[in-house]
Amino acid sequence: MTYETTRRTVLLATGATGAAALVTACGGGGDDSGSTSTQSPTGGDATSGPAGQVLANIDEIPVGGGKIFKDEEVVVTQPEQGQFKAFSAICTHQRCLVSTVSDGTINCPCHGSKFRVADGAVAHGPATRPLPAEKITVEGNAVRLT
Repeated sequence: MTYETTRRTVLLATGATGAAALVTACGGGGDDSGSTSTQSPTGGDATSGPAGQVLANIDEIPVGGGKIFKDEEVVVTQPEQGQFKAFSAICTHQRCLVSTVSDGTINCPCHGSKFRVADGAVAHGPATRPLPAEKITVEGNAVRLT
């Protein structure tokens, strides 16, 4: 018995191959064992201590503002002098990475959502949920992601 290749067969096979490649690419498969060394914000090699990865020195986080760490998908803010907060840098509206911190808000470039630097609450939609808090510690002059 011979089989004839039809347009439908070719399209189905191509679609299945593409879907498999997409699942493989999005599946991660990376090593989640964690590393004890990471790149510091200044480009040097910073070692993760017992309290976690060093993100920045406290003087890098402006009072009333903040700094976005794209690789870690975290934004660290300093609403008042000496008070540091951290939130996910992923907008709760449609998962865009926030892009700026200014005028007391963390700002998403995709649809204009704004979140308060003090608590991650929505200051302006379309987002309806606050940015989730992240855990940080401040030891000496270092802000660490824990």
